[in-house]
Amino acid sequence: MVAKIKLSSVFGSEQVPAHQARGVIEERLRGAILDGRLPPGTAVRQQELATLFGVSRMPVREALRQLEAQGLLQVEMHKGAVVAPLIGEDAVDTYALRILLESEALRQSIPRLEADDIEAARDYIRQLENQTAHAEIGRLNRLFHMALYSKASNHKLLRLIEHELNEEERFLRFHLSAMGLGTLTQDDHLALLEAASQRQVETAVQVLEAHLNKGAQAIRAYLDRQAGTSA
Repeated sequence: MVAKIKLSSVFGSEQVPAHQARGVIEERLRGAILDGRLPPGTAVRQQELATLFGVSRMPVREALRQLEAQGLLQVEMHKGAVVAPLIGEDAVDTYALRILLESEALRQSIPRLEADDIEAARDYIRQLENQTAHAEIGRLNRLFHMALYSKASNHKLLRLIEHELNEEERFLRFHLSAMGLGTLTQDDHLALLEAASQRQVETAVQVLEAHLNKGAQAIRAYLDRQAGTSA
């Protein structure tokens, strides 16, 4: 079902220079999707956005394509672009795919990581240790993982991983408080970072696999509880 939301109620009216239009529109849409102002199923109409931002449909179309590539929008027959659903029944499959993709990215990236990359990842852990806002936890978690994968030579692989991490970030923003996990430990992230910093590739992959399996189990258990409550 497509949610009927007027985009003007989310974005108002903002005139942007033509040469900045694609980037601005992409950023505004991405932020509204991630923070829930545009919930799953919301129709995102090209002409409505073009009118709101005072531009032609071309930069709008390009922005929508970028967001579709990131997994935040999907195109449906006779409906056009709509905000993509959150992780749902395919949560376990999503994490299984992440293990395959991210393990390969780690193998490619770790030998090429530099001191700045390691320090950036360490800083994200420091921020996560003190963070209580669920939206920020999801964002920092994504940035931590991408910092360790950033030197992978296969750029298409990195785009696929960012797609999956975007899904997880959105899920955590909306469901983390209800999952009852309490304070999130950074033990797995610290172990992953230590292995990466020591160039221990297979150890890092093993830590990552265990970490993602825990995530899959937590989300699966939560979704099962939700299904039981609504039954």
